[in-house]
This record gives sequence, structure tokens and C-alpha cells, in this order.
Amino acid sequence: MPERTEITIQEKLNARLRFYEDLGLGPFYRDRRSPQKQLSTFSAESSSASTEELILPKAAPKVTSTPNVTSRPVVSVLPVATGPSPFEGSGKVTGETLLKIREDLGECTRCKLHKTRNKIVFGDGSAKAQLVFVGEGPGADEDAQGLPFVGRAGKLLTQMIEAMGLQRGDVYICNVVKCRPPGNRQPEKDEVDACSPYLFRQLDALQPKAIVCLGATAAQTLLQTNRSISQFRGQWLDFRGFKMMPTYHPAYLLRNPAAKSDVWKDLQKVMAELGLEVKRNKAK
Repeated sequence: MPERTEITIQEKLNARLRFYEDLGLGPFYRDRRSPQKQLSTFSAESSSASTEELILPKAAPKVTSTPNVTSRPVVSVLPVATGPSPFEGSGKVTGETLLKIREDLGECTRCKLHKTRNKIVFGDGSAKAQLVFVGEGPGADEDAQGLPFVGRAGKLLTQMIEAMGLQRGDVYICNVVKCRPPGNRQPEKDEVDACSPYLFRQLDALQPKAIVCLGATAAQTLLQTNRSISQFRGQWLDFRGFKMMPTYHPAYLLRNPAAKSDVWKDLQKVMAELGLEVKRNKAK
């Protein structure tokens, strides 16, 4: 009778490890460190933010799922934010996420702005935000960092958000166009037409309770109108079922400080809509 060969547990384990290596998954079972410790985080210029913002200089690589792994895969080439990821939107209506929209945008060459840009500025903030701020387009600082509203106007916007009793990490901030127009000029129609569909998809994925349009370009793009913002500023308007509040852009307030009181009145209406305590002092 032939002698029976027994396979030890160690041999089975070695065979399984060789199987993983053949699949290129060696680090999967060797490195048990927390992903948060493996990846670097990015600290925003403004120290007032309660959560670190996620830089999106390039399209996020497509992440494939791993069988029997329940945790969300980590994209190792991007820094990890400590707060809610802007890639975890539920897409209540469309079923898509901000990550999918960012992947579809890719290294966009759909309009001429790509020829002079440094970085695409997709958006920043919480995917669970009830409040979204929409601006016109990136400026020089935003183009350099890949984040919206980080220059002088961005610092003023941060102060406005904090005056509402919120932090930047509580809201979501984006622009009509994702690339900087040369010389910070106003985006042209073909540029808006090429980029605005991605803005609309962002809003559909976010499903905010309120949208604040900062400046004429943002308001006119969402409302599909050429009317001056002074004609409807401070009024609740409808954008595809979302409540939208047009107000002046922070850059305009830097040139016209007297208009801050008007913007503060607009923000108080937004606060009331969101159930936030309305403060008596105005934003400084």
C-alpha cells in the first residue's frame, strides 16, 4: 500500500502566499500598517478649516475592487483627508459619485483653457454637505494648488463660512470652470459650455439643501440667463429642484467692502434655511 503524503498547514500557507505574489499582491499580506500612516496628508493654507482638504491635481486612478475585502480601497497616490472624503457622495438621484465624475473629467482637453492651466481645480469639501458654494473659476493661487478659493478671495470666503457657524470642511466648494482662464478673465461661452455639465453632475451627486452662487457667472450659468446679478441677488431661486441663493463674489467684496452687509443678509437667509442660528453681527 503506497505511503500517504500529508500536506502541512505551513505548506498550504506557503502555497497561498506564492499565489498572492503571482497576482502582484505581495504588500497586501505583508504590510499591516494603517493606510492613514502610510500616506501623507495635505494641510490647507487656511488653519481655520476643521478638516484637511483633498488635493485633486490629476484625475484619480480607477480603483478596482478586491474580492472579500469590505473596506474602501485607498488610492495611494492621493493624500488622505482626516474628515469625510469628497469621494464618498451617495449620488441620491443619479447613482454616481464625485470620484466617477472626476474620472470622467480626466486630464480634460475639452476647451482651450487646458493649454494654459497648471492644475485642474475640481472641488473641495464634504460630500455630505448641505451647502454648496459655486464660484466662477480658479485664479492663480487655485491653479497652483489645485484647490478652489485659496487666495485672498478664498480667505474671505472662509471667514464668511465661519461667520455662519460652519467650517470649510462642512461645505463643498467648486467652480463653473475647472481650469484658470488666462489673466483671470471671465470664462467664455464655449468654455462654460464644455465644463458646466460636470458642475451639474457634481450638484446632482451632492444633493445639497442649498446652493450659494458667488458672482454673476455662476448664477447666470445655473439660471441660463444674461440678467445682471443685481436684479436677483438675495432671492431664493430654483435650480433643477435645488434652492439657490445668488450673491456677490468675495473678489467683488474685496473691491467694494460696503457690499459685505448685503452678502451677510443673503447668508442669513441661507442659515435660516439650513436651521443654523442666525447671528446678529455681520461678517467682517
